[in-house]
Amino acid sequence: MTLTNPPLSLVLLFLASTPPCQAFSVSSITQQNKSRLSPRSLSSTTLSSSSTADEEISSILRPSYDIEPIPLRIGHGFDIHRMAPIEEAGQPVVIGGVVIDHEDQKWTDKEGKYTGTPNSIYSTQLGVIAHSDGDVIYHSIVDAIFGALTLPDIGQVFQDTDPRWRGCDSSKFMEHAYEVMTYYGYKIGNVDVTLILERPKVAGFKPRMKENIVRLLRTTEGRVNIKARTHEKMDSVGELRSLSCHVVVTLEKTSAEDS
Repeated sequence: MTLTNPPLSLVLLFLASTPPCQAFSVSSITQQNKSRLSPRSLSSTTLSSSSTADEEISSILRPSYDIEPIPLRIGHGFDIHRMAPIEEAGQPVVIGGVVIDHEDQKWTDKEGKYTGTPNSIYSTQLGVIAHSDGDVIYHSIVDAIFGALTLPDIGQVFQDTDPRWRGCDSSKFMEHAYEVMTYYGYKIGNVDVTLILERPKVAGFKPRMKENIVRLLRTTEGRVNIKARTHEKMDSVGELRSLSCHVVVTLEKTSAEDS
């Protein structure tokens, strides 16, 4: 059966009356659809307490066109975040759901804020400046899944002006993307990650990152790959003032055997 223009409450799992970053009910969209239950409406006590906000959200993941059930879809995601001394960032470097413990790094103090001399080196623990936890791998994967389904980007779905997502664990975004993907009748074909940062080094953390992705997307190790490279000390990435990530995903149409 082809699913077209699904109702908001079956696609979006926002329960905005709950505390920030806990606005998801991870009860299965697929299960709701199979049981033919009446769609659960959004809480009337939304963050803005207005139907206007509900309508704005509903239009995001409910396109006016059919999302055609083609056998294979391809999506690309990209994310970039600033890095800064931990006292400025206010949170650690989190990549692929893993806190990257590291020794003090040689960060380029472009404005001379910490050293008193512009473009000098400041030895410091690093953090990521972001509205949520700034996880570039998770954000890029979510964007790639939405892109493969011809849906809007992560910034439209989880806006950085929304206080619900401040400091949010980005695994919540991954869980939501998985539910949206399965609702439209797809599963992960493969995920190819290219993480770009000069330092800290992440080779020892990659197995845990991969394990997290496999778990959150309910897939297998043979379908997820993580590569990491530096930026050869060029531009903001090379100066340790930012990190970025590219992700390509393929989505496969599910069959009766997958249900």
